[in-house]
Amino acid sequence: MRQILFAGVIGLFLTLVGTPLLIKFLARKGYGQFIRDDGPREHHSKRGTPTMGGIAFILATLIAYFLTKIITGTETTLSGLLVLFLMAGMGLVGFLDDYIKIVKQRSLGLRAKAKMAGQLIVGIGFAVLALNWPDSRNQTPASTKLSFVTDFGWSIGPVLFVVWALFMILAMSNGVNLTDGLDGLATGASVMVFGAYTFIGVWQYQESCANAVTLTNPQACFEVRDPLDLAVVASALMGACFGFLWWNTSPAKIFMGDTGSLALGGALAGLAICSRTELLIALLGGLFVLITMSVVIQVGSFKMTGKRVFKMAPLQHHFELKGWSEVLVVVRFWIIQGMCVIVGLGLFYAGWAAKK
Repeated sequence: MRQILFAGVIGLFLTLVGTPLLIKFLARKGYGQFIRDDGPREHHSKRGTPTMGGIAFILATLIAYFLTKIITGTETTLSGLLVLFLMAGMGLVGFLDDYIKIVKQRSLGLRAKAKMAGQLIVGIGFAVLALNWPDSRNQTPASTKLSFVTDFGWSIGPVLFVVWALFMILAMSNGVNLTDGLDGLATGASVMVFGAYTFIGVWQYQESCANAVTLTNPQACFEVRDPLDLAVVASALMGACFGFLWWNTSPAKIFMGDTGSLALGGALAGLAICSRTELLIALLGGLFVLITMSVVIQVGSFKMTGKRVFKMAPLQHHFELKGWSEVLVVVRFWIIQGMCVIVGLGLFYAGWAAKK
């Protein structure tokens, strides 16, 4: 369990100390945020704030994970490495998008097809690798069965699994990206979900089917390949995001950009897939789902009726235009996210207890 503590503390320390150095570097290069003219007026003052801050917590997470392995003398696992690969790969796509926005001084970076191609390459690579290299118990990092608290139902096969994994990766990445519209909102919400996955990984490790002979009730065990290492990755992400929040909260000194939002979304999807909690992530990350649905509803309503349901989408901007201050929106949305995590963890525990 020392791994989890070391990973979280190292990730926290690195972003607390490293982010201001990144801020100075980005400011010196003139890599500032481009603000859309059709957004809330209050956001225009944020123009020029350094962006691509996701670099800070991506690097911090990677360093925290591998440094923890060196300090504790433990080995890396395929599950942990795959989640890190997905995070870094999606972050690279986001970085290219951010970089083009800054250089071209426009709100759109990579062309839609190029951005989608990058996400598909990373996502397919993750999904294919996750179904290979079984361990001594013939467990691969991912399963072709759908899962909520554990796997259920029939196998959907490798092809449909890749499609399903891509849907999850794209949905979570875009969900975090849409949520990243106010100072600290997406970062704080992500900290809570990564905290939940740290708990889930520890619980799955303690109740792993690999330890079935020592469990009081082997029927209630979890068939997850590397649960403890997934908890280490989640802890590193939680610590890194928590440290980054110090500089990203209102008034933000730096934005995560697509570099950060796509990376966080990829990490969340990777943790859900490898921990066999694919459908549970919709509740644990309830705020991301809620904000994504507000955009779907807004676009769908306007196309079908010509009318808008919200003053502006995503949802956080609707409440800004209703007169809520930015900080008020962020805190109340954090509370909503906190309740989603509590309910999600409650269902996770109830699902395990029901099998006893």
